[in-house]
Amino acid sequence: MPPTLPDFSSSVKLKYVKLGYQYLVNHILTLTLIPVMAGILVEVLRLGPKEIVNLWNSLHFDLVQILCSSFLIIFIATVYFMSKPRSIYLVDYACYKPPVTCRVPFATFMEHSRLILSNNPKSVEFQMRILERSGLGEETCLPPAIHYIPPTPTMEAARGEAEIVIFSAMDSLFKKTGLKPKDIDILIVNCSLFSPTPSLSAMVINKYKLRSNIKSFNLSGMGCSAGLISIDLARDLLQVHPNSNAVVVSTEIITPNYYKGNERAMLLPNCLFRMGGAAILLSNRRSERWRAKYRLVHVVRTHKGADDKAYRCVFEEEDKEGKVGISLSKDLMAIAGEALKSNITTIGPLVLPASEQLLFLLTLIGRKIFNPKWKPYIPDFKQAFEHFCIHAGGRAVIDELQKNLQLSAEHVEASRMALHRFGNTSSSSLWYEMSYIEAKGRMKRGDRIWQIAFGSGFKCNSAVWKCNRTIKTPTDGPWADCIDRYPVHIPEVVKL
Repeated sequence: MPPTLPDFSSSVKLKYVKLGYQYLVNHILTLTLIPVMAGILVEVLRLGPKEIVNLWNSLHFDLVQILCSSFLIIFIATVYFMSKPRSIYLVDYACYKPPVTCRVPFATFMEHSRLILSNNPKSVEFQMRILERSGLGEETCLPPAIHYIPPTPTMEAARGEAEIVIFSAMDSLFKKTGLKPKDIDILIVNCSLFSPTPSLSAMVINKYKLRSNIKSFNLSGMGCSAGLISIDLARDLLQVHPNSNAVVVSTEIITPNYYKGNERAMLLPNCLFRMGGAAILLSNRRSERWRAKYRLVHVVRTHKGADDKAYRCVFEEEDKEGKVGISLSKDLMAIAGEALKSNITTIGPLVLPASEQLLFLLTLIGRKIFNPKWKPYIPDFKQAFEHFCIHAGGRAVIDELQKNLQLSAEHVEASRMALHRFGNTSSSSLWYEMSYIEAKGRMKRGDRIWQIAFGSGFKCNSAVWKCNRTIKTPTDGPWADCIDRYPVHIPEVVKL
């Protein structure tokens, strides 16, 4: 047999070829200007002193021209700085850590399920299979009312859960930042499934005796992506209200939404959703720039509600027995993929380096003109971000995004560990993930963070942050007593 040709793909360092291409395209302007500037400098050095003096004397300066030019420069600079959006800083944030008395180990969860659904063993078995593959750990927590047999989801119990979660997060935020209640100008509270009267934002105002002229908002029914919607709303308000502080509270109240029926599509949330909440302080004050942790760069929102399947894929309704629950459609992952694709199409040009955009454009042109069967080029978002905070909605969500975005295990580590330790805490999950990265000491000055969240409707929202300073490993927070144990190995199936 004739000798085979060498495998050039393994012998040639293709990684360095790609790095060279990226450096060339991303710095093309600099690489072009350097030779031009060098040529100009050489020509100037060739001139003698007399020639330089003659050249200077040949220039005629008129006082009127100087004044007009100066006025024009000042006018352009003033218009530029006046029209430039205000920088929005994330000063700090705090996550609620449930007490150990609220822990729900697998054995406890399954025992309660057998007692509550004693007439339907198939539903119990279904929940066990979901829990085995969920990616949750033994330390996730449910509110006290759900620990009763049967659960007691009263209005009083729901308000009690809201108070302990929100007030604890707010107290931690005040302690970490030194913020006083009277210094809050804007308050936004988001909670999808519990919307009492008075609202949760009014509850916060009453507790901390906030100012009467505070601008308060209460968002409900917007799903797990409502946290980033609140951030976007706070950003818009801070653009028109100078020298202001905004507090965003993201949570989900579990007590009134525990499903006690037998519909499998509605039993899924029981297995995944757990207690959690976060309070975030945003500010547009320049004085906060030096101590702020992050600066908000972009928020991109995508809504697929015009499509009927997308609208109904996460739907609150009654089952055949009249019991209310949240129904999750089988098409959820496919719809989430389409929403993510639309969101990436919008955010890509804002964050990707020129090298990735050029490759994407060339591939798109090639598919349109030459061969539609060409494999589409997936941009390398690792070139744009150092950290990824993917909504910990479930193991399948994290797996799908890791596969589609071609991320490494380390890139999705924060999401998997947050899901394992705290479960799906809805809109606040992103902040538990951010806190994990900080607790590991990985957040450095200049690092870029991409937060991605999905929500009912159906929505996919993204936020891009830039780290303002190297963050020291915190001594408090939700991970303080367990960060040394993480990351942990999470098997595909945990046999119960």
